[in-house]
Amino acid sequence: MRSQLRLFLALLVIAGLVASCTPKTVEVEKVVTKEVPKEATKVVEKVVTPTPAPVTRTGAWLDTVVVVEEPNADAAVSRLQTGDIDGYWYSVSNPAVYQKVKADPNLKSYEAYGSYNELTFNVVGPVFEGTGKLNPFAVPAMREAMNWLVDREYIAKEIMGGLATPRWHALNVASGDYAKLADVARKLEIKYAYNKDKAKAVFDAEMPKIGATLVNGKWTYKGAPVEIIVLIRTEDERKQIGDYVAKQLEDIGFTCVRDYKKAADASPIWMSGNPNDGKFHIYTGGWVTTAVPRDLGSNFPYFYTDMGRPDPLWQAYKNTPEFYDICNKLNNNLFKTLDERTQLLSRAMELALQDSARIWLVDRASFSPVVKNQVVASDLYGGTSGSWLWPVTLRREGQEGGSMTIAQPSILTEPWNPLNGTNWIYDMTWIRGTGEMAYMPDPYTGLYLPRRAEKAEVTVEEGLPVGKTLDWVTLKTAPKIEVPGDAWVDWDAKQQRFLTASEVYTQTVTAKRKSVVYYPADLYDKVTWHDGSKFSIGDVVMYMILQFDRAKKESAVYDKAQEATFKSFMSAFKGVKIVSQKPLVIETYSDLYYLDAEWSVTWWWPYYAQGQGAWHTLALGLMAEAKQKAAFSSAKAKDLKVEWLSYIAGPTIAVLNEQLGEALKAGTVPYAPTLGKFISADEAKTRYQNLKTWYDRRGHFWIGTGPYYLERAFPVEGTLVLRRYPNYPDLANRWEGYSGPMLATAEVAGPASVKIGGDATFDVTVTFAGKPYPTADLDQVKFLVIDAKGEVAYSGAARAVKDGQWAATLSKDVTAKLAAGSNKLEVIVVSKRVAVPGFGSTQFVTVP
Repeated sequence: MRSQLRLFLALLVIAGLVASCTPKTVEVEKVVTKEVPKEATKVVEKVVTPTPAPVTRTGAWLDTVVVVEEPNADAAVSRLQTGDIDGYWYSVSNPAVYQKVKADPNLKSYEAYGSYNELTFNVVGPVFEGTGKLNPFAVPAMREAMNWLVDREYIAKEIMGGLATPRWHALNVASGDYAKLADVARKLEIKYAYNKDKAKAVFDAEMPKIGATLVNGKWTYKGAPVEIIVLIRTEDERKQIGDYVAKQLEDIGFTCVRDYKKAADASPIWMSGNPNDGKFHIYTGGWVTTAVPRDLGSNFPYFYTDMGRPDPLWQAYKNTPEFYDICNKLNNNLFKTLDERTQLLSRAMELALQDSARIWLVDRASFSPVVKNQVVASDLYGGTSGSWLWPVTLRREGQEGGSMTIAQPSILTEPWNPLNGTNWIYDMTWIRGTGEMAYMPDPYTGLYLPRRAEKAEVTVEEGLPVGKTLDWVTLKTAPKIEVPGDAWVDWDAKQQRFLTASEVYTQTVTAKRKSVVYYPADLYDKVTWHDGSKFSIGDVVMYMILQFDRAKKESAVYDKAQEATFKSFMSAFKGVKIVSQKPLVIETYSDLYYLDAEWSVTWWWPYYAQGQGAWHTLALGLMAEAKQKAAFSSAKAKDLKVEWLSYIAGPTIAVLNEQLGEALKAGTVPYAPTLGKFISADEAKTRYQNLKTWYDRRGHFWIGTGPYYLERAFPVEGTLVLRRYPNYPDLANRWEGYSGPMLATAEVAGPASVKIGGDATFDVTVTFAGKPYPTADLDQVKFLVIDAKGEVAYSGAARAVKDGQWAATLSKDVTAKLAAGSNKLEVIVVSKRVAVPGFGSTQFVTVP
């Protein structure tokens, strides 16, 4: 089963496609950015920056990027061939399209392993308030039964053409966490393997409990057929997946309504709509992890609990107390040892399958076709559309300047606002181009590299399992970490001021982790917002305030959808202190830590959940929301029956412009009791005037500090235009230098038959590009034995022999427990150089 991904990787190497990637360092669509710790001994290494060619250009290599809509992958390749577009930045898994690209010498593709498909269930009910109709998926047992009703192998092989591998868990198969928990994962996969009769038996037992009756083989409720509305995306293989799922449900007695829709049409139903309206039962979901993951534990709270998102569907999730507690612990890394973390993840995997608010289907080995002369830093997980480095690496090979046209299946799918706007990859790709974080994830390992900060120090409590790899961060340990009395630990929304530790606590508070971030002295001089405003300490303090204020009932912009996320945040947060304003130095105290020191840094840089935000642009939205004229979150917009805030187009532009007029006249400083100490009247006046000039020219309020600015957005036409921001401070070649990910290929050879009660050794060959993979670059080589019953009989660690050669030994004690018959030995190779494991397997027969 795991060989499918390995074979696809091998195909890419043979075709020379992996080597063609030249970068340095959420639904295939919705974006989810999660990370996976290394738990083995760390190798401390320096960040190697290649000697750049002489260059004076700053920021983006291109002058203009035009984004257009193209729903069909095959049509997109035809447009590439005619020169109409320069890239199709989408996770394509169609074998025929892949062969078409491979056969054209003028095209190439970038590969990625972070996109995946699932079924999202509407969990409210069991009777919808809006329709009075039945929803079987309000019952966890019937959601769990869908795991047996769906044949993941069929989806991977027949629908996805082999360019996918079956998936059951919130953990990506191609991840370090999955490799470390492979024995647990495989046991559950065997338990939940396709079994249509078992699924039917569960539905037969549960449906009568919610008032349904089986009449002539069809489920009915109050005399009418029980209809299951399957909301089916049409742009890719999800159309076939949706049809297949509907057919499976019809086979066991349901009447299915196939509701075919594109992204923009489906989103208002499942994402931002009220689930109690009963407009869908199942949605064919797709996601992309946009950076190489280092801690997938946070996927559980994100995908199964109200901590994940403020949208109505997430806020309807109800969990068992045990599952919710585990999710919160994984969300904040509230464990002391790696063994404790492993136990939490193992139990979370079990409980997630019992909950099944969504069931996972496949991990896609996808590709994005582009013209041959396109160069871009494609992420190993996020690909081109999910890359955080695309804005500073996209160019035509050997050229400076010019324009490119990029197509995606959907454009401007949902409103853009930094706090709780769109989360679609089709939007987030370009949002990342207009903004920047203080750090940058390495596209192969997921480790953070500093982008705006200079360095950081991390101190953790003695005994915590934290290591470091890169030299920009210093890691220390301490027996005790005390929170200083003047640190900000909470927020008084009524008085609009921070509360200090000495005010809130009666005794000294300790934390498990302290991080100190040092920004350069010229930060405020070099970094500017697109409207010309200088970046300031006010932007940072505004970010701090907004981590608290909207979850407080006393706030004028209180949003109940923020409560769960805030509660989880406060369960670990202990305090923050601005040590120095210029240069900017910030200390943070928390019980949240990661296994990588690089991930245990808290930056407080004003990049919010859905994009970068300046204090003066956010002020306009906050003013509008306080007057109940619009709302940042879709959930609050639904509650208030107002528009969901968009900073780029639509009816809220007029609302924001009205607030700008008021702010410009009054010199408004939001949260004045606190921000008034950091923002002068002159700065406020200058910023609002800059924004007015910007709006008068471009008709929108979206600005960032990134290498591109948004020139115009045309939602009706499905087009947007980005232009190079000339005042971006970094040289254009800063992030060049990567030649491709060092993906491991594993081959297994050994005896065809093994005597029960005898010893047996299997040879594991690990290579990259046909050469032995250095032993020092491998974290571990793990193997599993799947016995004749299809169960995990044994798991162990292979022994290194020499570079590229490992030995997996089965002792006589192990083989003595195997029954006569056919067995399978599966190998998982975990590298230190890339986060995607290699897989290999072989069959052997046990005989008496």
